[in-house]
Amino acid sequence: MSLNLEKYQEFATLLEQLCSDVTITQLDAVTLRQRLSELQQFFVQEIVSLTDLDSRQQSYQTEMSKQLRLLEIDVMFFQGARQSATIQARMKTIEERLSTLIRYCQAILQ
Repeated sequence: MSLNLEKYQEFATLLEQLCSDVTITQLDAVTLRQRLSELQQFFVQEIVSLTDLDSRQQSYQTEMSKQLRLLEIDVMFFQGARQSATIQARMKTIEERLSTLIRYCQAILQ
């Protein structure tokens, strides 16, 4: 496996762990924000810096960057949610966003 693919695999693993934690343990807003920050740092330091990307990988990387920014907005909305129904809806949106990111990683790895 090339170094690029190893980095995407590592990123996918981090995404899967966060998605699992969101789904199973219902992370609080502060912890979720911290984990998202770590995820974004990894993406910027390890994924964005990758070289020798083909156009397909570059397209996925662009989409992943966009999804991470949207995830950040989703987390901000989650932090502001006060009613139980709203909190659950925000968590569902966050789970879906993470699943999308995981699928992008899997597509690159295939």
